[in-house]
Parts: sequence; structure tokens; C-alpha cells
Amino acid sequence: MTRVQGLMINTQLKIANNEREGMRYPAIDELSTKADSKYKLVIAVAERARQIKATGKTFLAQTRNYKAIGIALEEIVADKVRIA
Repeated sequence: MTRVQGLMINTQLKIANNEREGMRYPAIDELSTKADSKYKLVIAVAERARQIKATGKTFLAQTRNYKAIGIALEEIVADKVRIA
């Protein structure tokens, strides 16, 4: 850990954040075309994320995110999950 102006910064965490894009991918612009309402989008993502957490299975061979919410968003952008 490194001390910068009285703050503790975990350099490994900083590196991990730079390597993984987290919730910056997929962009909201890509997602806004997938549902006619942002509320439907939120409900669909939450439901799919719960399924991913319960089963550990995803419709994508490789994902950029490692959290269930991010994976669910990636699946929607990739048209693996449709929002009714």
C-alpha cells in the first residue's frame, strides 16, 4: 500500500480497476436501445443477474465483467437476452 496525502491507496486494487472496466462497459448508450423503458431494463438486468448468481452460468463464452450485474448487461448488449 502507498500513502498519498494521508490516504491509503491499494496499488493492486488500482491496477485491477485499470485492467477491468467494471460498470463502464457496456455503455448506457448501447443499453438504451435494448428496451423501451429504463425501468424495464433495470428489472430485466436484476432478474438475469439473480439467475447468474444462482446458477453460475452465462450465455457468453467470455465476459469483460466478473460481477453478475455486469455480465447480465453484457448479455443484453450481445442480444443473448431480450427484454419484453
